Amino acid sequence: MTQRVAVTGGSGKLGRAVVADLIEHGWEVHNLDQAAPPTPRGEFTRVDLTDYGQVVEAISGIDDRYAGLDAVVHLAAIPGPGVAPNAKTFHNNVTSTYNVFAAARLAKVRNVVWASSETVLGLPFDTPPPYIPIDEEYAGRPETSYSLGKLVDETLAQQFCRWEPEMKIIGLRFSNVMEPHDYERFPFDADPLARKWNLWSYIDARDGAQAVRKALQHDATGFDVFIIANADTCMTTPNDELVAKVYPGVPLKREFGPHETLLSIEKARRVLGFEPSHTWRS
Repeated sequence: MTQRVAVTGGSGKLGRAVVADLIEHGWEVHNLDQAAPPTPRGEFTRVDLTDYGQVVEAISGIDDRYAGLDAVVHLAAIPGPGVAPNAKTFHNNVTSTYNVFAAARLAKVRNVVWASSETVLGLPFDTPPPYIPIDEEYAGRPETSYSLGKLVDETLAQQFCRWEPEMKIIGLRFSNVMEPHDYERFPFDADPLARKWNLWSYIDARDGAQAVRKALQHDATGFDVFIIANADTCMTTPNDELVAKVYPGVPLKREFGPHETLLSIEKARRVLGFEPSHTWRS
């Protein structure tokens, strides 16, 4: 039976890839966004996600579009620090996430996946990370109002799942999203410091979409969070040289390959079956 999913922010960079991937895998997809997508895929409805009433209606059902949803993917947000003033970013993003979680709970939608962020890990790492490779095992270290909002979102997810033990809310801490045309700028070896802010990591939008789909398919309840990055770095310079130059003295948690991502995706591989299949190197 075809499953029906709403994707908030489905017109954005990652959202477009998610909408396309879910449609290709048999989902009925409804894009809830402020802006129409440049290329129509699925059904589009213009929704202000900071307006709780609009979000409740959009998740409960919209006239002749649909009645009820099987799942929600929440990607809509001001996409990073500095795009808007700090308070605007925090207010927009946290309010939207609360509205989506609360409306899903009200509509008895039990399958929710949303975009957290790599920034929760302590980016831009002006204070070095506690160890390398980094993973999901240490507490959030937000350094901007944007990342603070994402950490608040994760707390919201934990508490909604406590209130509703049958809910599954998975947060995906996406790395810097790239599309194929972005790879014209790769690699970044000329200045290792230019990309040290996220340990030289990235995520291809198509692999980000794979992670969303596998999180939706994951049979579980409760809250969980996963780092989602590509399997390699954006550099040809080996990791040991980069780490020795930029983060000397930071403990190494384990051995790693010369171009292996330093934002560990071991948990996503083990639990979700996530396996990146795109790279700038090809």
